[in-house]
Amino acid sequence: MKFPCRVKARAGRFVPVLALASACLLAGCMGGDEASKSASDPARAPVLDGKGQVVSSLIGELRQRRTILAPGTAFSTVAEAIMTAGASSAESELRVKRLTAKARSKNWLPSIGPDVSLTSLGELAARMLLDQTVFDNGRRRAERDFAAADVEVAAVSLATELNQQVHDGLKLYLEARRATELAAITDTALVRMADFERIMRIRHEGGLADGSDYRVITQKQAEMQATLSSEREGAASAWAELAAMTKRPMEGITGLSDLPPDQGQPQPLSVLLARGEAARTAAEVRVARAGLFLGIGAKASLERDGGLDAGLKLDGNGFGFGRGDNMKALAETEEAARRRVDEAARDADRRIVALGREIAELNAEQAQNAKILAEMEANLILFTEQYRAGGRSLIDLVDQFEAVVAMKRGHASLKYQIAQARLDIALLRGVLVDGAQM
Repeated sequence: MKFPCRVKARAGRFVPVLALASACLLAGCMGGDEASKSASDPARAPVLDGKGQVVSSLIGELRQRRTILAPGTAFSTVAEAIMTAGASSAESELRVKRLTAKARSKNWLPSIGPDVSLTSLGELAARMLLDQTVFDNGRRRAERDFAAADVEVAAVSLATELNQQVHDGLKLYLEARRATELAAITDTALVRMADFERIMRIRHEGGLADGSDYRVITQKQAEMQATLSSEREGAASAWAELAAMTKRPMEGITGLSDLPPDQGQPQPLSVLLARGEAARTAAEVRVARAGLFLGIGAKASLERDGGLDAGLKLDGNGFGFGRGDNMKALAETEEAARRRVDEAARDADRRIVALGREIAELNAEQAQNAKILAEMEANLILFTEQYRAGGRSLIDLVDQFEAVVAMKRGHASLKYQIAQARLDIALLRGVLVDGAQM
């Protein structure tokens, strides 16, 4: 709906007239836009300042995060190599969102441009048109809030992606170090197993041992050799994947860094993402809600004959049918977004608690296995003495030796499982990368 008024003016006077009209419209626009901001905005919601920069407590939380990887350790060295070599697609996405938000911060300004229409088959009519919204029920303010929340979501996505990259690289490092250590245990065991096979072969060839016993030992030796080959292949594969991530070989790095226990903070990244999405949804709902009410706009145009054509217009859905149900649907959408924040917090807390219990169980198992392993090694010494005295068969000794090797392998794996669980918690909390690096 438009309420026109036609004002004749000379072409040379159009610019000051248009500027004066624009200033008046902007004054009314800004006042109405601020006053129409919903009182139900989410707490600590992001905003755009006058320069188009996002003011966000959530992004501030991300920047204040510090990595739990101690400088100079093997984990820190791997993480730095990954950060140096990696190029995250989320970085480009964040830059896009920031530029979009900066552009959206100027949405309160009027639009000025040519208006061209075909008035007849052989004639084009052209005029300069200024279009300005006077009152829009807070729609443009909500659009700016949406753009700011979009930057928040992109920032959390970047933090998540960078932490995930470092986590994946450290997981490969753990796999490589674990496979290397297990291969060393198996390789050492094969030396003694070869000695057992030699003794049994001599006894079998001399008719002092059954052929079945010799076949049992050779089978155990073959299985151990296959295990060694698998472990070496696993180590080589993990090192190769890590080198692909870091763009350089990493086999020279050794050691297993001690990671601190979970401190109960900061908030998991999944919760921050849900918070950002909730703020974005709230802004999106305000945009949709504003469209359900009438708004007021103004247009001014310079005609070809020098006249100034100005008027007001009404837009929006007005009092259309179904508006009540649409309002309820929008309210439910906003409530669903808030509930997803709580669900994300519960899921993250449950996962962290489960990992904490797993670490406690692994620590207890590690202490218990250390005692059992010491007893088994003492029994192996006793079995060896009894074998030499003729009180034990070689097969009994080999079985005991094989059990000791299996326990050594299992015990060696526990520390890597504990480190992996701690890395999983650090990934959830987003503390594998410094916030300043993002």
